[in-house]
Amino acid sequence: MIMGKGQRPRAFEKNEGSKIGRYLKTVGPGIITAALVFGPGSLTINTKLGASFGYSLLWVLVLTALLMTAFTNMSARIGLDGSVSFIQRIKNELGKPLAFLVGIGVFLTTASFQAGNTVGAAVAFSELFSTSMALWIILFTSSAIFLLFFKSFYKILEKLMIGLVVLMLLSFLMTIIMASPDITEILRGFVPSVPQGSEYLVITLTASSFSIVGAFYQSYLVKEKGWKPGQLKDCMRESRNGIIVLGLLSSLVMLCASAVLHQNHIEVRSASDLGMALEPLFGPFTSSVFMIGFFAASFSSMVGNATIGGVILADTFFSESNLSSLKVRAMIILVVLIGAVVAYIFGALPLELIIFAQGITIMIVPVAAVVILIFANSKRTSTELRNTKYANVLGALGIIVLLLMSAYSIDYLFLG
Repeated sequence: MIMGKGQRPRAFEKNEGSKIGRYLKTVGPGIITAALVFGPGSLTINTKLGASFGYSLLWVLVLTALLMTAFTNMSARIGLDGSVSFIQRIKNELGKPLAFLVGIGVFLTTASFQAGNTVGAAVAFSELFSTSMALWIILFTSSAIFLLFFKSFYKILEKLMIGLVVLMLLSFLMTIIMASPDITEILRGFVPSVPQGSEYLVITLTASSFSIVGAFYQSYLVKEKGWKPGQLKDCMRESRNGIIVLGLLSSLVMLCASAVLHQNHIEVRSASDLGMALEPLFGPFTSSVFMIGFFAASFSSMVGNATIGGVILADTFFSESNLSSLKVRAMIILVVLIGAVVAYIFGALPLELIIFAQGITIMIVPVAAVVILIFANSKRTSTELRNTKYANVLGALGIIVLLLMSAYSIDYLFLG
């Protein structure tokens, strides 16, 4: 969205007096961030952890929500500052080599996630209709590419994400009400502890909930939405709302799995097993309903994740980041196709592939996190957009967490 000086987004033309109307008009970028972060990996890992360890790891979701909020807010402020994109600012202020490292790193991260997203979308309907995954991989890949050729791609993306996220939220919320979990046990889950055997899944849970790539892209969403520095409070509010939605989704999934699967000693071995967490609400239709929800999480991340990778790659090599650009759309298609090819080759191991992708990406993102923190404290940035001491403390904590997770992931995946 290109706007002249002093102009304001349409969201503010008619609804300034209505808080609800204003909220609904400005929620887009935050919901998109939540939708692309909450993919099949998040759904799988939260369910497996809830089924295996009950409520004991709820505290991890609180920690990751705090860190994700901090970095998403930093990125949003960076997006509000200046007229060029984040990658272009890195090129101009820190040099092209670092910009290429960050840009290619973000692209590789999205490419590794994309395989899991494509597999997740295909698995949902493959198990639902007992058909070949290849058919669904082709269908959903074609659908994702087809969406790119609409002129109002951002608006379609926004509405699609909001609809799919609301569908998932309502399903899990109703299930929690039906399951009537033990409140005392839930509260104990907010006391930090790491049950034996959960270490690597905790790493992947943190990686899937605390997405630096998602936070990094928030600066681009802010520009695509047309926000200006004078709308800082509204921008921060919608950014925070997206993380709240993400935290709610993750928490509800873990609560459902704990209340239904863990209490009944049900082990999760396949995608269809994950759906048993919804059994109190949907009974014999549980498998079908869950697979639709699994598809919602997968396809929303499939489209959103490819958008991140494509935009950042196009900005890195062609200095273009607008979603209407043909080069940007070509790069988005490239990410979609990479996911399709890898999904087709490794389709026999869907859950393992999803979890592996979540874990391996954590080795790439610390550099991007450091860059976000540097720009959030840049002296070239106006005081109102610069980091507070509280944000810097959370930023430093986030980087330490990322470095520890990277070290553990390298040891676990390659040296263990």
